[in-house]
Amino acid sequence: MMEITKDMVGERILLLGNEAITRGALEAGIDVVTTYPGTPSSEIADTFSKIAKHATKQDRDPGFYFEYSTNEKVALEIAAATSFAGLRALTCMKHVGLNVASDAFMTYLYLGCKGGHVIVSADDPYCHSSQNEQDNRYFALFGNAPMLEPATPQEAKEMTRLGFELSEKLQIPLLLRTTTRLNHARGPITLEKLQKPRRKGHFERDSSLVAMPNTARVKHSALLKKMKQAEKISEKSPFNTIIHIGKPKNIGIVTSGVSFNYVRETAEVLKLDVKILKIGMTHPLPRMMCENFIKSLNTLVIVEELEPILEQQFKAIAHDIQSDVKIYGKSTGHFSRLYEYTPDIVAEVLSKIFKVKNPFPKPVQPKLELPSRPPTLCPGCPHRATYYAVKKAAPKGTIYPTDIGCYTLGKAPPLETADLLLCMGSNASTACGFAIATNQKIVSFMGDSTFFHSGIPPIVDAVHHNHNCTITVLDNRTTAMTGHQPHPGTEYNGMGRPARLIKVEDVIKGLGILHVEIVDPNNIKETTSAFKRSLEFKGPSVVISKSPCILLELQRKKKSGEEIPVYSIDQEKCKQCKTCISQFGCPAFYFAEDESIHIDGTQCNGCGNCVQICPFEAIYTKEESK
Repeated sequence: MMEITKDMVGERILLLGNEAITRGALEAGIDVVTTYPGTPSSEIADTFSKIAKHATKQDRDPGFYFEYSTNEKVALEIAAATSFAGLRALTCMKHVGLNVASDAFMTYLYLGCKGGHVIVSADDPYCHSSQNEQDNRYFALFGNAPMLEPATPQEAKEMTRLGFELSEKLQIPLLLRTTTRLNHARGPITLEKLQKPRRKGHFERDSSLVAMPNTARVKHSALLKKMKQAEKISEKSPFNTIIHIGKPKNIGIVTSGVSFNYVRETAEVLKLDVKILKIGMTHPLPRMMCENFIKSLNTLVIVEELEPILEQQFKAIAHDIQSDVKIYGKSTGHFSRLYEYTPDIVAEVLSKIFKVKNPFPKPVQPKLELPSRPPTLCPGCPHRATYYAVKKAAPKGTIYPTDIGCYTLGKAPPLETADLLLCMGSNASTACGFAIATNQKIVSFMGDSTFFHSGIPPIVDAVHHNHNCTITVLDNRTTAMTGHQPHPGTEYNGMGRPARLIKVEDVIKGLGILHVEIVDPNNIKETTSAFKRSLEFKGPSVVISKSPCILLELQRKKKSGEEIPVYSIDQEKCKQCKTCISQFGCPAFYFAEDESIHIDGTQCNGCGNCVQICPFEAIYTKEESK
């Protein structure tokens, strides 16, 4: 992995799109990296973290500062300050993270920057790991931010490297918009020279950096002038190119990002005679280049995932220059505004538009319908024990607001402890809302990382207004779902250095919660009792369910040589009540052909919670059987 830090100009290595962005920042002499982890962006920051940890172990300075910030807004604001001091900064997040950071983002564009600042928004078409598939290209239009969109890992590296120069030239933070397929694609990268970081900057006092109405009015005008300059740069950008397939005359395709790869492949396979305008700097568009491209055509196809942003702009340009070019895209019903595209989708549409045979075989539907394999909580996950205890304690009709993380999987049967999810931190806010609107009992859930991210303000609201609800913090000592990144409740930071651990319970007590229960969810009886007491309390109560992520616990046990017990079922004692499967839902349990219930030893992580929930004491370890 450390070959990503090699200063070997011209050498080619294989990198993920996310790793390529890291490399591009290193080649630009990055000084500061901030993030809140979120798929599909996580590996960008995780790679910086690995580099920093490797340097720390060797008692070396990695040359840059890196942190997993409390949330995306904090990450952006920290990086912005370092940019004002003249340092180069990169902030990366998933698309919905930019919603969190948008308050700072919109005004930051007015104020501008000094050191180059690249803000990565990793969009997620098809919602592979997200609660929506919003198109963050709108943020570039909304805020007047220059934006680059890579189509390959090599472009991701180059756009990041040159993005810092562009940001400094315009003195505006730059948006680098990626998508899941680009972030997680792997491709060859040609290495450029690593620049030396600036290390330390200096902040020059400037009253125009204080965003008040009188300065904002002036800054808005200045921003629009900068974007005019950006349009001139876009006209000459090497990332905006025209590619000829076959012997094109008057047929053209406009595309950007990963869709370009599908368009080019499909055009070659269909043997189209077509010009492809590949736009890498998608905001602002190269206006003259687009006008000249339209003038050379009588047929134009726009291929872009999600929203018709390019399509609307090209239709407006065509109208302005009074072109009668026929435009095909989403507005004509040929392409969908839903989900991500594939070569098959693009080939099918282009073959219909250009009336050529589609050589790609149609997907064959299997005769046998395969069972779905939805994600599930790991065997031994402490969240499952917490949910089981809650279901034992809570009356019928209890409402369960939940949040973003592994514990969202509590939605699935048989646990079914997720009734509402909006965004990070919303669990406690919506719990307060339900307390106002209903007389039902309410138990909400958030993780420890979510608690620090955005869970504290709604607890303050619950205390101040005395909302009658139980808020649960599932403290598994990590940011589990995105790859076990540290947060303020851990003893180390993203650079592998010791950090001050902030206890969830100390914060909650400081907020004024009068009823606080701290439990080990692996003691199901005590956890059930704690939830009963919390539900009986009038006013806001908090249960902190403390147990490390089972994957971290397994790592600890393996390192220490501690034996991990494997459990079995005594078939004579088992009455097939199915509590282990139909109520607890541990995936290590399965039915044999004779309908008897067994434990898969390859999946069992040895938590022992099944022993506590079996009403017939039919579960035991191999040692106990002896």
